[in-house]
Amino acid sequence: MIDTFLDIIEKKAALSKANCEKLRAACLKDRSRLLESAVETRLVLENEVLEALSRIYAIPFAAMLSVDNVKDGFTTILSRQFLKKSLMVPLVKEGTNPIIAVNDPSDLSCADDIAAMLGIDDYGIVLAPRNQILSAVNALYDRSGESAQQLVETMEDNGFTLIDEFERTMDLLDDTSDAPVIRLVNHMISQAVKAGASDIHVEPFQEILKIRYRIDGILYEMFNPPKGLQASLISRIKVMARMNIAEKRMPQDGRAQVRIGDQEIDIRISTVPTSHGERLVMRLLNKSGYFLEFSQFGLSADNYQVINKIIRQNNGIVLVTGPTGSGKTTTLYAALSEINSPDKNIITIEDPVEYNLQGIGQIQVNTKTGITFAKGLRSIVRQDPDIVLIGEIRDLETAEIAIQSALTGHLVFSTLHTNDSAGAVTRLADLGVEPYLIASSVNSVIAQRLVRVLCNACKEKYQLDETHIKVLNGGGEKYIGKHVYKPVGCSKCFNTGYFGRQAIFEIMLMTDAIKSLVLKTSDANQIKAATLKSGMATLRQDGMTKVVKGITSIDEVLRVTQE
Repeated sequence: MIDTFLDIIEKKAALSKANCEKLRAACLKDRSRLLESAVETRLVLENEVLEALSRIYAIPFAAMLSVDNVKDGFTTILSRQFLKKSLMVPLVKEGTNPIIAVNDPSDLSCADDIAAMLGIDDYGIVLAPRNQILSAVNALYDRSGESAQQLVETMEDNGFTLIDEFERTMDLLDDTSDAPVIRLVNHMISQAVKAGASDIHVEPFQEILKIRYRIDGILYEMFNPPKGLQASLISRIKVMARMNIAEKRMPQDGRAQVRIGDQEIDIRISTVPTSHGERLVMRLLNKSGYFLEFSQFGLSADNYQVINKIIRQNNGIVLVTGPTGSGKTTTLYAALSEINSPDKNIITIEDPVEYNLQGIGQIQVNTKTGITFAKGLRSIVRQDPDIVLIGEIRDLETAEIAIQSALTGHLVFSTLHTNDSAGAVTRLADLGVEPYLIASSVNSVIAQRLVRVLCNACKEKYQLDETHIKVLNGGGEKYIGKHVYKPVGCSKCFNTGYFGRQAIFEIMLMTDAIKSLVLKTSDANQIKAATLKSGMATLRQDGMTKVVKGITSIDEVLRVTQE
């Protein structure tokens, strides 16, 4: 059988003679683990191995598993850990023959046990990839209602005590640990990723412990574990991040990486001591998730044309401004992916490197080894770059090197923390940059915010009148009588009325008139007044175009803009 398997694999994967020998040696070394042995060589893909085994065992192969209309009643009979350990999942649908998805066809005894426990006499078998089975198991158990609060109750019922020894979890879907605190932390993280949360807050108070998720920029309280679980819960997370669990009086920072199915999640963890215990925040970065292209930003036709032109200039500085979490990095990554080509040398220096960009050199700031924005930027300039991305201009030294780079033929992208586009000039002047350098190097400033998108399943239509327009403080009369939408809330959008986010922009082009004004003053109000006369649309005006299109609501635009 093993020779037939190797013959099929070698033809299907088109391996070289040397790689064929490596694969053959690995498979012959441990015949009982044929699937694992072949995949571990990294010479063939798991799907290729499963397709070969499908032919040998005459068992159908399913590259994807759907749990739509699949009954989840078995979750009260079979444990999640048992199915994950055996890498099997029963797929029982109304009116069809029950199917059990398995990963390894060499031992099907567990499938018979599953069928017996579920009272199934006749069933079919399909081969499926490991991640598909684990994802299906998690989806079915999550759907059946096992919540974080239920996990906490189970821990209390079982007389839970502090567990001193933990192992670092790498793959949450593959973790079959029965330790209740590990299950609770894994559940918190996987549910946060599923809900699209960017942060998890663990907040201790005098008598309660709060768990909150930040979803689409807004914090939502999810559940309240008993105060007695506080120390063990935080200890587990600190162990995952390889932080000092004995140190509770000093702030600490750490990071961990986990996998949830085929998603790579990078977690930045920060703790600070409070009067009621350590407060902990986890920032979740989905490194395997795609980042948006400009065509997916919901840009107006005018803004799309302007930004497309800005990012294709040969030199100068393009600044993106906004508060933390306003999507500045996503915008810069989209810009780089748009202009990336084999004839350009693009180098970035970031803190942290949030996503890996194909064909672009990315440098991580590391203060321990002396790589700051300024020092890293000095080295980048000697790497013959065409385009440079600086994660953030924080000090005069970084600003000066960025300006020198822009003045010597490089296109520089960077971010600043300011309220609007005109404030960028004031911020640079505050750092100590000379006005003539600002005027001669900065090409444009893009201010942006993220507004929540109305849920299509429940948004409600209404007509704007003078009462609604008054809150815009003038300039909104043209919208009176138009039909727009407001949030309602349903199960699909967590009863918030919103689902997802889009960016709104304010683009300040450094025209000759604006440059002349910058040489005379760095007053943001004067600069903004001049840009408005030249026809610049403010953040609020761009937001109102999205309101009229039914994308977001007036309240949401007012929440994220200041005028």
